[in-house]
Amino acid sequence: MIVFLETLGCSRNQVDSEIMLGKLVAAGHKRTFDPALAQVIIVNTCGFISTASDEAVEVILEMAEFKENGACRKLIATGCLAQRYKDDPGLLASLPEVDAFLGTAACEQIVDVVEGRQTTPLTLFPDPNKREFQNLSIDRELISREFAYIKVSEGCNRHCTYCIIPRLRGRQRSRPMEDICTEAASLVAKGVKEIILTAENTTDYGQDTETASGQVESSRIGLDTVLSSLSKTLAEQDETVWIRFLYTHPRTLGPEIIKAIQAHENLCSYYDVPIQHAASSILNRMGRPYTQENLVDLFKLIRELDPEASLRTTLIVGFPGETEEEFQILKDFIEAVEFDHLGVFTYSDSDDLKSHGFKGHVPEEIAEQRHDILMAAQAKISQRVNLRHVGKIYPVLVEENPEPGVYIGRTQFQAPEVDGMTFIYSQGLEIGTIVPVRITDAYEYDIAGEMV
Repeated sequence: MIVFLETLGCSRNQVDSEIMLGKLVAAGHKRTFDPALAQVIIVNTCGFISTASDEAVEVILEMAEFKENGACRKLIATGCLAQRYKDDPGLLASLPEVDAFLGTAACEQIVDVVEGRQTTPLTLFPDPNKREFQNLSIDRELISREFAYIKVSEGCNRHCTYCIIPRLRGRQRSRPMEDICTEAASLVAKGVKEIILTAENTTDYGQDTETASGQVESSRIGLDTVLSSLSKTLAEQDETVWIRFLYTHPRTLGPEIIKAIQAHENLCSYYDVPIQHAASSILNRMGRPYTQENLVDLFKLIRELDPEASLRTTLIVGFPGETEEEFQILKDFIEAVEFDHLGVFTYSDSDDLKSHGFKGHVPEEIAEQRHDILMAAQAKISQRVNLRHVGKIYPVLVEENPEPGVYIGRTQFQAPEVDGMTFIYSQGLEIGTIVPVRITDAYEYDIAGEMV
């Protein structure tokens, strides 16, 4: 079979897609990048928020057209959208074009589904809590060659009131450290130059027992010795490869990880800390176990121990009950911290969320206004931050060559797909190499320079 796979959503979804593609290729099927040529089309969906669900349905319907006008004979929907609405008969009825719906724990069965002659529609929703970690004897089929994500755990033990991930992905299960290091070595052998550790909360790695017993809710920030040990091992395994963390949690990001990053040049001084809000009252209603004061202390600690740190966060505006005063607290906070990178989402409501029952839902137009206000403030902050890079020399991972004399890459303080880029004006660079670049220009979100 010739297979096309479209991935929507987060980095964890991308890993799942690569696992499924790897299994299919190992079973003798061929991958295509053109859906018009595919006999089987798979859409690995996101269903975390309403806009993601809407996008997933739109993409599924777009792909369904290839059953009429292309080679496609089977359309499969996998991932979070299918898992979230698995008990909703309306989903199946509204998408008769789909031949099979697979939940978040059904990656292992993708070959059987592609090759099977099942009754349509087939629905497979194994218990996410019983999902096994990937079989390393079957290579992932990488979507990117310069960087690769590694999931250090599955699921989540936290209970944020706006989030459905524990229901979609199950309880947290941390992968064995040896397993992660083996996979990292395999990816590096294929030419990957950057390993990005990801999970629902990366710094919760190894805290499964403590979290289950409630110790993770203790007053101290920084139950991080397990991840710091993993990061040191990975950094020393190959000192030429960058190691980055995404989705750290303010409650479990602490001094041990920061010190490990400081001690190893290939551990990126990049701290992705989704705080969601800064008003303690909103954080309490969100089910986030920290206060504004905790956040002030955390970012102060990061900058004290790692002066070159690059900070990224994501925020939610328009959460039920958010007042103008609480929004102003958030705006003042981001202007005081000056995050290098920042993303803002408007609250996405659904009747299967605990926050749906909260009082004081914020009108959509007000939430959008607050979104725009924060992004306008961040644009100014980002340009100020980028201006500080001018005249400095940084190693840059070269990823694209869109036109002669112009390359696109990233520094250690720029994560793929979510941050700005570094434009390099040079000739004869090789994609996938790391080169020194002197920054000459700074823009709102991007920087540019010349190879030294």
